[in-house]
Amino acid sequence: MDNYELPFDAMPYKLKTARQKKRLQKKDFDKQVIQIIKKREQYWQQRCDLPWIPLAVPYQRGWKRHFVLRADIKRSTLADFYEGLLKQINTVQHSADRSFKTRKRRRRRRAKEEQKQLLHEFPEWQWDNERYQRLSPIEKTHFHRYEKWDNNRKNVQLFYRFNEPWRYVLKIVPHLVTHVKMVDEELEGQIQLLDNYIRNHHLEPKIAKLKGGAYHYWKWADFDKPRYVEAKKQALLQIKDAIAIKRQEKF
Repeated sequence: MDNYELPFDAMPYKLKTARQKKRLQKKDFDKQVIQIIKKREQYWQQRCDLPWIPLAVPYQRGWKRHFVLRADIKRSTLADFYEGLLKQINTVQHSADRSFKTRKRRRRRRAKEEQKQLLHEFPEWQWDNERYQRLSPIEKTHFHRYEKWDNNRKNVQLFYRFNEPWRYVLKIVPHLVTHVKMVDEELEGQIQLLDNYIRNHHLEPKIAKLKGGAYHYWKWADFDKPRYVEAKKQALLQIKDAIAIKRQEKF
């Protein structure tokens, strides 16, 4: 019988180093957390898919306010045009008080002030995106572009505002609850058990890291910070002009 020298690979039988063992443990832990993420999202989707149940006796829960056409505009020949435009720029506010007033501190006193409500304004990234607005070319001619200072991003943002807001007036109506969401007790129990496990083992930071939600850079690199243009010494209009000049110099 002939003896054949078969190739022998010793790599699968090689003992793992401490670094490799630690890496495998971390990879296995990440896989377990990913399964938890998928299971929680599956439970949430099942909750969203539950139907709405109509109530036998609707009840009122506060008040809501929205825009409607003025009485004289309704009788005009352009009533249908402005009614269709209102469907895309209308806004709704809810309040427990019919006066729609909130308490604000003014000179060490809490005074009631009425909440401001405006028609919807389209930011620049929504203006040409049909997914968020479906304005016709004729409807777009009734808007104008203006600049607005964004305190969160610390820069100037462009918006498109309706030219004739006086054509609409606010109307207050009762907010009636006619349907309620079906509640699955067994599903809610599973969600609660999973949330308790995530909370007790402090897995939320790990979940955010695996989903990529912890490393988003929120600042804009193409805008200078206001303090570099001496914000304390200049008016807001001068700040905007300085930022616009710096933009032109870059390009």
